[in-house]
Amino acid sequence: MRTPAICGSFTALALTLALTPAATAEGAPARDGIDWKKCPRVEHLPQPVECGTVSVPVDHAKPRGEKIELTVSRLRATGKPSEREGSLLYNPGGPGGSGMAFPLYPKALGGVWKKLNTRYDLVGYAPRGVGRSAPLSCRSPREFAKAPSRSPRDPSPAFKRKMRDRAEAYAKGCAEAQGDKLRHYTTPDNARDLDAIRAALGERKLNFLGVSYGTYLGSVYATLFPERVRRLVLDSVVDPSPEKIWYRSNLDQNVSFERRWNDWKEWTARHHKAYGLGRSEPEVQRSFDRVRDALDRKPAGGKVGSKELLTSFFDTAYADEVWDRHARALAAFRKGDAKPLTKLAAPDPAEATEDENGNAVYNAVQCADAPWPREWARWDADNSVLAPFAPFNTWENAWMNLPCASWKVPSSQPLDVRTGPGELPPVLLLAATRDAATPYEGAVETQRRLNGSSLVTERGAGTHGVSGGNKCADAHLARYLLDGKTPGDHAECKARPEPKPEPEQKAKSKAKSKAASKATSKSKR
Repeated sequence: MRTPAICGSFTALALTLALTPAATAEGAPARDGIDWKKCPRVEHLPQPVECGTVSVPVDHAKPRGEKIELTVSRLRATGKPSEREGSLLYNPGGPGGSGMAFPLYPKALGGVWKKLNTRYDLVGYAPRGVGRSAPLSCRSPREFAKAPSRSPRDPSPAFKRKMRDRAEAYAKGCAEAQGDKLRHYTTPDNARDLDAIRAALGERKLNFLGVSYGTYLGSVYATLFPERVRRLVLDSVVDPSPEKIWYRSNLDQNVSFERRWNDWKEWTARHHKAYGLGRSEPEVQRSFDRVRDALDRKPAGGKVGSKELLTSFFDTAYADEVWDRHARALAAFRKGDAKPLTKLAAPDPAEATEDENGNAVYNAVQCADAPWPREWARWDADNSVLAPFAPFNTWENAWMNLPCASWKVPSSQPLDVRTGPGELPPVLLLAATRDAATPYEGAVETQRRLNGSSLVTERGAGTHGVSGGNKCADAHLARYLLDGKTPGDHAECKARPEPKPEPEQKAKSKAKSKAASKATSKSKR
């Protein structure tokens, strides 16, 4: 699932590192239907990563009808050809996220990704509408990214009317851009695209790792094509119950976001000596609210208002690793230095097109997947009841999804995700108990629906995207993908260590190093 913050896992935070050429797999390339070539500069994927395209029908019910091209990327397995397991496809979530950077993981992140790459070709792709895969846009990116903006804690009737008008205009823009094609952004459409990529790769069966929304995609694929599944990993699992998709699940998500926001406030309060933001959760909240109000009076850097502040702090619900950075930026602003907060929260004009594209596809998929309430009174009542108990995410989440109330093409009915005994090979589920974007109950429900699946739980943790960050979970992941073995019905992993405040000089050095790395990466594009 995707919220106003970044979609999918935070595994890709380190991907500003440049990937230099490395050894490729021995032997001849796989015999498949993709014409692999050097990646276009726009993808920022240096060799040995290769790129290609797969043609799929807009409407899978009309295979000879209009086609679109999906972009794919690949890093060949580095080990012996005799030990090759095939291709491992990856979806990072969203909907609206691109997996094209997946082949960078072994070089940039190492660990389990490097180990998996010894025996798997790592294959990423941009789903329909995303990136260069017949890109969808519903509004001018420049207008979409315009800042600063307000996010009132208690929106007035006039503000709600403004947001309704904006959502309706966005839905109209999507319809004008795509027309009847909007019917074909459903998750089953995406699952059939995934199967087309599998076939183009020359793979008889699918090896797939899906994170966040990618888990729902994987669950739908398993329901539609159980006989074509070889190994399936679902990390940070969406509840696939038809009644949850997607209106109800977004309301539930607001509660879990509030819980994670409280985790950050509690951690920040314990480190009052480092940040000076308060010795209790209520005191930290008051510090945040004072900054929020100050930004509405005078936006930081002319670009960061209350909406930009709130949106940037949604990151704290996704990954513990950003907790120190965000607390430090808030503390600096309170002391009169707005630069760290401006750097953290100001929209980057260079990313406006990508951000609007992701938002457009997010709406296109979720609005097409399931019926949404059309009456504003229902939205207003449900969110007004919830907001006093979960104010952190509720209204911003509502505004993001509100175009679905005015969607211009009929929605479909969600697929009943379900497999019986023996229909699927063992499936591996990874989930954290305090995950905000995909509440833990979704993994429990998915295990019930995908017969014979195995659930690995990171107990007491909330970072979204378990793989690539917890050694215990990574060991289960590697054992499953490399040896086909699961830990049985259930396994427990301890939470990764919580972050610690970094000394100010070290934090500055780290930020400087990261900026230099990013600049170096950009200079090679």
